[in-house]
Amino acid sequence: MPHAPGPDLYRGMDRATLEREYDARATVSSIEPFLERYAAISAEMRTTLPCHLDVSYGPSDAETMDVFPAGPNAPVFVFIHGGYWRLLSKDDSAFMAEVFTSAGVSVVALNYALAPAVGLDEIVRQCRAAIAWIHANGREFGIDSDRIFVGGNSAGGHLVGMLIAGDWHDAFGVRPDIIKGALAVSGLFDLVPVRLCVPNEWLRLDEDAVARNSPILHLPERDGCPLLVSWAGSETSEFKRQSRDYADAWKARDFPCTVFELSARNHFDVILDLADPDSRMTSETLSMIEGDAY
Repeated sequence: MPHAPGPDLYRGMDRATLEREYDARATVSSIEPFLERYAAISAEMRTTLPCHLDVSYGPSDAETMDVFPAGPNAPVFVFIHGGYWRLLSKDDSAFMAEVFTSAGVSVVALNYALAPAVGLDEIVRQCRAAIAWIHANGREFGIDSDRIFVGGNSAGGHLVGMLIAGDWHDAFGVRPDIIKGALAVSGLFDLVPVRLCVPNEWLRLDEDAVARNSPILHLPERDGCPLLVSWAGSETSEFKRQSRDYADAWKARDFPCTVFELSARNHFDVILDLADPDSRMTSETLSMIEGDAY
């Protein structure tokens, strides 16, 4: 006999359905091969490219970054890793460095503390502090501090949304237009359903924290930067909806936004397209940085 559905928790879904929709791991047979590729390619980048490792941007041990310079006065692409806010690090996050630096774009692989050791408010604060630090100190690494671009996938896509949000700049002493463009891949932009399923075991969000940290609730009032929103074809319906809804909200304010699905990819290999100079994701991102698309 089929299991009777439980109570409706969110958009007609019971707890079991929500768990399936927000279980990215279940969309592949194993995540390990993808994590190994992140780490292996990133390690190769650190050994073959000029780089500054473990650059501190804040007081805690976790607040570090690896910088891959592309030359003097170069724009910078700051990459923010995924891992459901509890896995991975900057050491897994430099796989695009050769492609981007060859195109004249410096790369920063950003580290941040992980849940549950810290809460989401602190993770967001650290990422914002890193952007403010790059703006103040990037010239030391040849970075044009007026051309900061950000990108990330999954939890990193959420953090990208919090960086292009509209209500944090004064507290960090930076201009509202500090970020010139963004790439958000398979992100989570409304945390209401996240609080209702397994990820909240390590995030420990209450309703107020959800409201503070849902990017879709904190869109800038004006002058939103160019935004690329993408996801993999085999994502769950909820991951796809989250991206579509966020892109629609961005476009509803007449902010520039390009949206595309990569049908042959999954939640874990989609971001590796940034290591392919011929991929659409790389082409769209570099065009955004170069200013050709807008």
